[in-house]
Amino acid sequence: MKTELTTPISDNDIKKLSVGDTVFLSGVMITGRDAAHKWIEDNFIHPTREPSIEDQQIFEVIKPILDGGLIYHCGPVVAGLETKDYRFVAAGPTTSIREEPYQADVMRLFNLKGVIGKGGMASKTLKACQEVPAVYFHAIGGAAAFIAERITEVIGVYKLDFGVPEALWVIRADKFPVVVTMDSHGTSLHDTVREKSKKIFEQLIS
Repeated sequence: MKTELTTPISDNDIKKLSVGDTVFLSGVMITGRDAAHKWIEDNFIHPTREPSIEDQQIFEVIKPILDGGLIYHCGPVVAGLETKDYRFVAAGPTTSIREEPYQADVMRLFNLKGVIGKGGMASKTLKACQEVPAVYFHAIGGAAAFIAERITEVIGVYKLDFGVPEALWVIRADKFPVVVTMDSHGTSLHDTVREKSKKIFEQLIS
């Protein structure tokens, strides 16, 4: 099935999606990788210290954007850093499994409806997909320049001190192509492929 979704996304729209569905995503989303997820975890989920005033202000800005929204595992290449006239030159997905320790908590905190990345995630995230509900969207690896063309606007950036790839970039997308590979019904294409591959491997070496 092919469908188009625009943020904020409803629970009902998420529940209609199944593994294998092609989706074109439009609207506002936020990029976030290792540093961003750890920052959220350490400051707002399992605080190790009192958040700074600046961090609290950033949280208050991104919270309504992520409510019903999307987080994209992406370390973009960005032009216009000197002038702050930001433009994504490359925006390919980052391997998602690195965020497995944090992702479920982040999904629940913000009521995320989707996580975009590559390579899939594991059981904690799949469980959160069922509970929130949400889905995992697999983006096209090796197509960073093509995906950047789907990013029509860089609205803003936070935590740039993390570095350009690790910062939280608030972006607007238009018909960003993805495939559902983990749905809200407890199905993971990544698990299915892994299990089938294991059986074939065992047959080959037996």
